[in-house]
Amino acid sequence: MDNIGSIKGVGSKTIDTLNKLGLYTISDLIEYYPYRYNVIQLVNVNDINDNENIYTIKGIVDTEPKVTFIKRNLNRMTFRLNSNGILVNVTIFNRAFYKNNLKLGRVINVIGKYDKLKNTFTANDIKFEIINDMKIEPVYHLSNGVKRGNLVKIIDEAFKTNFDLEDYIPDYLVSKYQFMDKKTAALKIHFPLSGSGIKKAKVRVIYEEFFKFMFKMNYLKYRYDIHNEGLSRNVDKTLVDEFIKSLPFTLTTDQEAAVNDIYNDLTDSKRMNRLVLGDVGSGKTLVAEIAMYMNYLSGYQSSLMAPTEILARQHYANMLDLYKNTDVKVGLLVGSMKKSEKTKVYKQLINKEIDIVVGTHALISEGVEFNNLGLVITDEQHRFGVNQRSNLQNKGTMCDVLYMSATPIPRTYALTIYGDMDTSIIKTKPNGRKDIITKVVKEKDLKDVLLHMVEEIKEGHQIYVVSPLIEDEEGESNINDVVKLKEKFDLAFHNKIRVEILHGKMKQQEKDNIMEQFKNGDIKVLISTTVIEVGVDVKNSTMMVIFNAERFGLATLHQLRGRVGRNSLQSYCYLICNMEIERLKVMEESNDGFYISQKDFELRGEGDLFGVRQSGDMVFKMGDLRRDYKILLQCKEDSREFLLANIVNNFRNYPQYRDLLKQLEHID
Repeated sequence: MDNIGSIKGVGSKTIDTLNKLGLYTISDLIEYYPYRYNVIQLVNVNDINDNENIYTIKGIVDTEPKVTFIKRNLNRMTFRLNSNGILVNVTIFNRAFYKNNLKLGRVINVIGKYDKLKNTFTANDIKFEIINDMKIEPVYHLSNGVKRGNLVKIIDEAFKTNFDLEDYIPDYLVSKYQFMDKKTAALKIHFPLSGSGIKKAKVRVIYEEFFKFMFKMNYLKYRYDIHNEGLSRNVDKTLVDEFIKSLPFTLTTDQEAAVNDIYNDLTDSKRMNRLVLGDVGSGKTLVAEIAMYMNYLSGYQSSLMAPTEILARQHYANMLDLYKNTDVKVGLLVGSMKKSEKTKVYKQLINKEIDIVVGTHALISEGVEFNNLGLVITDEQHRFGVNQRSNLQNKGTMCDVLYMSATPIPRTYALTIYGDMDTSIIKTKPNGRKDIITKVVKEKDLKDVLLHMVEEIKEGHQIYVVSPLIEDEEGESNINDVVKLKEKFDLAFHNKIRVEILHGKMKQQEKDNIMEQFKNGDIKVLISTTVIEVGVDVKNSTMMVIFNAERFGLATLHQLRGRVGRNSLQSYCYLICNMEIERLKVMEESNDGFYISQKDFELRGEGDLFGVRQSGDMVFKMGDLRRDYKILLQCKEDSREFLLANIVNNFRNYPQYRDLLKQLEHID
């Protein structure tokens, strides 16, 4: 029985708390790996010569502990410890519940800082188990109601049950790389005896995670290669060139290359499966609009799915202007439209009275049917789930598919992670745009920023202000939430400058009204959460002010900064923070999203760079794409070899892979 309720000592209350961590089965629990380890190394108190670092000392409780309640939520406990013959005065805060365990003569380990001159040890924790030399202690992500010690006990009991772990590494590869079996690896990770043991166990787990992921990527590419018959098209290149020449701007070199890639794809007998990966403001949307014009010339309909209504409506307005001198008919379909409006669009699509439809996930609703859908485009593709994207392209037959992403990913990683797609990368920005001047500013120096904001507004420009929170519900006084910031700016500007707020919890009508007024210039300062991160384009905005910038990854900060600098005017970005954050200096150094993403990758791992992939969430329990990239490359080759050797006999000896392929069958 694989249910966690079958584990000794796990009752209904514990089951509820474990469920909050996403743990429902024994397998879930066994594969809930620690994200780091504390190494508890015993030292002799005589050898401690500083009071800055954390040390662990061993000793015997020499006096009865005394507890003093300083105020309601703060208590202090003091006692004396005999450590190697030295009587040390120990102080620990908010651990009064340890008092009954601190019996005279008991041997304990105390972790904290030691002041030799005062002979005082300020502890942050006490360990009651015997540690003779060193202990490696796993650290887990926890939720309210789950303590580390309790989780470790439950995992220990889980190992005593009769459970099975699905193993995805083929036997011949286990033998080739001399991997330990999966249960042994899991045991060593949760209950490590040595650093080398952890390393070998982790490599085994990481390899399996990457092997499974790259198998999916290789399978999708394999299936696409053998089932990729495309639509029969005739696109007049002369008409495409005339349309491009009629535009009020010149394409960049990278845009031209991407347009040529797409033209070749559309006129080829194979289906297009292409990702346009570009920096913020590099002009990906224009490339997509030219692609839809090509598709229109060949007699087919196009759909573009955007992640938010704000962005969908913006695309719609831009396309009406872009295609105004053509016969292209553009429609809009978003969730907030009235039923009668949606029904009208449904009929127009069936009757081919709409050539291009722009919308949100409303495009995949049951009532939406096309006359002859030929091209499907998803903007910010990582924000849509597997089923959403596949449902949209299944609205047509043999549709060409184009994905767009403004999350600039280091090229090496992109070619691996998006290995099942053809990729066009746009780095160069449109001519005439200036680099955004970026500065990291301590909040105490905010006055200079306010003065600069007033100057920009006097010039007729507009400003974005971003906060990490709508309202500070956790009581963190150092967080500038949206509501709090509006009050502060109204006060600073004496209510003479119009300041408004925008966030995800507002009704769609409210959001639309606010954005419309901001675009029209009626609102001078727009305070928002990261809802404005993607795609919002107000060319008159010349300044971005981001509060509590230390709470964002570099890639997100770069996305936010990209909302300004979308014209020939000089634009600015201020990163307001409460502490010295060295990594934020990268934003001052560069406006290159690919360089910044590489730095973010080095500093934070892949978490901020990658979102949902075709095969599901690309979230690894233990693997790190940057650190373990060589393993990933090996898994790419190994999984491809395994796929080609076993696809013919339908993985006769590997039932777990037959099940895996069933999950992928709906993805085109």
